[in-house]
Amino acid sequence: MRLISICPSNTELVAYLGLTDSLIAIDDYSDWPEHIKDLPRLGPDLSIDLQKVEELKPDLVLASLSVPGMEQNIAGLKERGIPYVVVPNPKSLSEIIDSLLFVGEATNSSERARQLAKKFSEILKQYEQLTEQIVTPKSIYWEWWPKPIFTPGKTNWITEISRLAGGRNIFADVPEASVKTEWTEVIKKKPDVICLIWVGVHKEKVNVKVVEKREGAENLSALKENKLYVLEEPLFCRPSPRLLVGLMKIAYLLHPDVYPPYDEGYDPLIELVCN
Repeated sequence: MRLISICPSNTELVAYLGLTDSLIAIDDYSDWPEHIKDLPRLGPDLSIDLQKVEELKPDLVLASLSVPGMEQNIAGLKERGIPYVVVPNPKSLSEIIDSLLFVGEATNSSERARQLAKKFSEILKQYEQLTEQIVTPKSIYWEWWPKPIFTPGKTNWITEISRLAGGRNIFADVPEASVKTEWTEVIKKKPDVICLIWVGVHKEKVNVKVVEKREGAENLSALKENKLYVLEEPLFCRPSPRLLVGLMKIAYLLHPDVYPPYDEGYDPLIELVCN
């Protein structure tokens, strides 16, 4: 099949299914795996060049509604008669499995998708069991954006990842997926750990001084004890199986005596694809 992916998480789903050789074009933000970097680009995921998509004559376009504004891409694909599917927008880790199975079926790769789903579920179960050893979960403040401040709320996989890693999202009591808040609220909640995952910003470009200079920041134990972590945004903010790698990383950072050591280059699902 001649496949086009118009958002990063869909490109990653394709990679896990071992189908990157079928990709003929991708959106501007898709950056993983490394070997897709030379594919033709179609513009940012909120403003896809549909004329170019049409000219490429894909067998299938993998679209998404994971970000507000993507609806215009769907309307344009439909209007032009370009074959497409909309990958479900997951809110939890188990729904990531559903997305994997969905793309597997759409691309005639159902058997591979089932193998990956089984492995994914096994690892989640392993981490579920490991959480039973955690006596005192560490409270975590996750920052998605610095100004205005946005942080994940209850209905978000970050809250689930926090729990499976032996932690607790300090905004898990707020029912929304994304919460706009004030720094004074963060101070009141006294997080043990601060994790910066600014959406769309490379890890190397995150300026921790923005947080360190906020009023009262110097009194937080997270900063006193050097528990502010700048993490890779793609491992925590995209609805793809790579969230599992993010879970493995933060779990080991929080409780290295309980969780398996984190290997920067290790991805158990990609290893399954390669083998």
